[in-house]
Amino acid sequence: MKLVTFTTQDRTAAGALVTRDGVEQIIDLHRADSSLPETLIGLLALGDAGLARAQNAAQAALPEAIIARDSAKLLAPIPRPGKIICIGLNYRDHATESNLDIQKFPVVFAKWANCVIGPDEPIVLPRVSNEVDYEAELAVVMRNCPRYVAEADALRYVAGYVPFHDVSARDWQMRTSQWTMGKTPDTFGPMGPVLVTADEIPDPQTLDIQLTINGEVLQHSNTKHLIFTVQQLIADLTQVMTLEAGDIISTGTPAGVGAARTPKRFLKAGDVVSITIEKLGTLSNPVVAES
Repeated sequence: MKLVTFTTQDRTAAGALVTRDGVEQIIDLHRADSSLPETLIGLLALGDAGLARAQNAAQAALPEAIIARDSAKLLAPIPRPGKIICIGLNYRDHATESNLDIQKFPVVFAKWANCVIGPDEPIVLPRVSNEVDYEAELAVVMRNCPRYVAEADALRYVAGYVPFHDVSARDWQMRTSQWTMGKTPDTFGPMGPVLVTADEIPDPQTLDIQLTINGEVLQHSNTKHLIFTVQQLIADLTQVMTLEAGDIISTGTPAGVGAARTPKRFLKAGDVVSITIEKLGTLSNPVVAES
């Protein structure tokens, strides 16, 4: 199932993106079944039972719950995540191009919810940074998850997957040993266009991932090259924290980032950045200067 958060003139709500007779439509899940929550986080918190009810609601939706795709705007599937947990240096080739050692443990940092935008929304270049870089990533969207999850059980707590863009202001990121200031400016977390539920992605370690700027391929890899797998990351994170429905784990970026190129290739106004992940779709965002 493809889950979305959409907005129209009169409401913002959770939906399912479906194709019927070759035409894309959005099913307003709460209007299709009033017992379902109006937000994706609320829906994911219901676990398997909630997703099954959403699937049934989408299949049986009456006309008043069906919205033409071009009548709604897709937002980030999870517009206000409780946590955005990012993993650094999780592709061997990216660690190598960054002149850094392969880590013994996952490198964990955070982005905040202020950075989240959806498909087609602009990435705004802060006037205080001259080194805004791109990073294509596979993001894991969690359902409620207890502490101390075994690696073998970890995928049971995954709600789904979504393309994520870890936009990074390198000049601010590298000012200190802590990366946060360069990672979480407004608009630096594009996500979308849809959340593909985990039942459609039985193995998240087999997905091609690619980033283009203005049509030029600058990153291209496969999630089989992740140093720490999705299962390993969940198991490690739950040693110290409880993961909740809608939390995001962004699993790291492959080689090809702008800071590692000669000459360096940073984002500039007028660029259009697109991230395509196999089975998940394409996330595209224009780049603009801060006004």
